[in-house]
Amino acid sequence: NAEYMGEGKGAEGFCMCEEIMSLLSGATAGLCVDVCLFPIDTIKTRMQSSMGFWKAGGFWGVYKGLGPAAIGSAPGAALFFLPYESIKDRAKANGVDTRLAAVTAAIAGEISACIVRVPTENIKQKMQVGMHSGMSATARAIYSSEGVLGFWRGYFTMVAREVPFSIIQFPVWESLKHRWSTIVGRECSPLEGAICGAISGGIAASVTTPLDVAKTRIMLGETTKHGQQYKSTLQTVKAIATHEGPAALFRGVVPRTLFITFGGFIFFGAYEASRSQ
Repeated sequence: NAEYMGEGKGAEGFCMCEEIMSLLSGATAGLCVDVCLFPIDTIKTRMQSSMGFWKAGGFWGVYKGLGPAAIGSAPGAALFFLPYESIKDRAKANGVDTRLAAVTAAIAGEISACIVRVPTENIKQKMQVGMHSGMSATARAIYSSEGVLGFWRGYFTMVAREVPFSIIQFPVWESLKHRWSTIVGRECSPLEGAICGAISGGIAASVTTPLDVAKTRIMLGETTKHGQQYKSTLQTVKAIATHEGPAALFRGVVPRTLFITFGGFIFFGAYEASRSQ
């Protein structure tokens, strides 16, 4: 290929193909997860809301907010995996430890993906708790009350959740795959990679639940029982622990862990399968 395309261009073309595959793989996997497991995510959001589970909708209308979730899913996942694969491969090529390379790449991927995820997450969560009737109505309400920047409410809080989540999940995923590959003497199959993804995701999800609760409260624009607005991550975590008790920081831990465990299986399985084509 290098001889046919000219010196250096074969490698460049191969890298470009790999990046395109990462983009498509991430998009496919992300969409599969968000659509298949959406009701679990809705239940988690309603449990975390200060309104309370039943007032936020209970078990009714668990597909509210699916539209914005589906729209943002593919580009969000793709924007994660594009820098993730690129940075990880370059770091490994320069002799960086595999786990450190995975952490660095994951952080870059999350910061990139949140640019798309945050606006759709804002619309989705407001719809999930019944604040507005539809996607367009929700978008109009956000714009009229907060302007364009309102769509990115909670951006830094979401990054503050996603970064530690990825610092736990991706190195564990890479480590589990590496150890299993060593045991069986070959690369992990898509199924084995999916199982590793489920385990690592479940661990990361449970540990970072307090940050997820804070993110939900901020995006919903809620206040404490004393009328204090939730603003920053630390202020929100402290306010919840003070007024509702430390246990409130783990509201929705079961559906969150289930969502990301099953989601990790689907996400990483689809991602690995797409890459192996």
